[in-house]
Amino acid sequence: MSKRPVTSIDVARRAGVSQSAVSRAFSEKASISDETRTRVLDAAAALNYRPNRIPSIMLSGRSGMIGVVVGGLSNPFYAGALVHLTTSLRKAGLQVMLVHIDDALMLDAALDQLAAYRVDAIITALAVGTRETAKALNDLAIPAICFNSGITGPGISTILSNNRASGARAARVMAAAGVTRPLWLAGPPRNAASRERRRGFFDGFAALSGGARVTELQGDDTYDSGFSVIRDALARGLRPDGLFCSNDLMACGALDALRDHADLSCPRDVVVIGYDNIPQGAWNAYQLTTFDQRTDALVDAALAILAAVLGGTERASSHTRIIEATLVVRRSTERGAAPSP
Repeated sequence: MSKRPVTSIDVARRAGVSQSAVSRAFSEKASISDETRTRVLDAAAALNYRPNRIPSIMLSGRSGMIGVVVGGLSNPFYAGALVHLTTSLRKAGLQVMLVHIDDALMLDAALDQLAAYRVDAIITALAVGTRETAKALNDLAIPAICFNSGITGPGISTILSNNRASGARAARVMAAAGVTRPLWLAGPPRNAASRERRRGFFDGFAALSGGARVTELQGDDTYDSGFSVIRDALARGLRPDGLFCSNDLMACGALDALRDHADLSCPRDVVVIGYDNIPQGAWNAYQLTTFDQRTDALVDAALAILAAVLGGTERASSHTRIIEATLVVRRSTERGAAPSP
């Protein structure tokens, strides 16, 4: 027969106080003497008691729980960002409810799960895919903070890496390295961040005196697509001398494809730039020049917005924060010096 769980009544009896005193002892803002609080906490520790938070949630309408929605954890960038985010939320005294969905890009697929739980807000690296989803989030009255989402609305905020400016800078880096046959390896068409990086890269080369024409190939943000797309392009006779990839995973795959193709090497024949600054990009086999999205700055901006929306006066407001990415120069572009921003 299982043992009966310890209740606040048991703690009250052991401490010699009322049941309401037990409740106040576990509330930081409640009025209670230090002596009584100590007696209650000592009794709770002796009985191995943990307070039930459901009644306070029902009374206040606040759970202190943040829904963190993730997808695409095969990309080390998202895994690293998740660790930083959840650690920071816990330090802020908030609980994390992790929701994983198969779609690595769009928040839309998580709405049914989110509607079933009383979370105070949502933070996610996934984008809001449609205006219908934005309206559904607003109807749920759950503030959402997204990374690199092109769609916002009442209660929906976004924190953006300055993707377009980074794309333009990648063009200048390649021009400084003498690139005349640039290639852009795109992420999925639905990826708003990839589209902005593309726009900056194309505009960057167009703005250069005698700017080269950029060739575009389609990937899907995975290592395998970076490898196979570049391998097949080389087999068709395509010979780029500069390659900008929408993310580091594809760039690592592309570098391995170039390595397997014996008559081209990086950086002698092709300079390569990625995006995200994943740990693998620094490995000796790649030494990939890339853009660091500055996870610490992204998370700090998310927490600042979260504090504002949980304050009660800005729950339906929409914030946009733009974080400048940092260029990390490594061997894959060493033919030329990186220009100033």
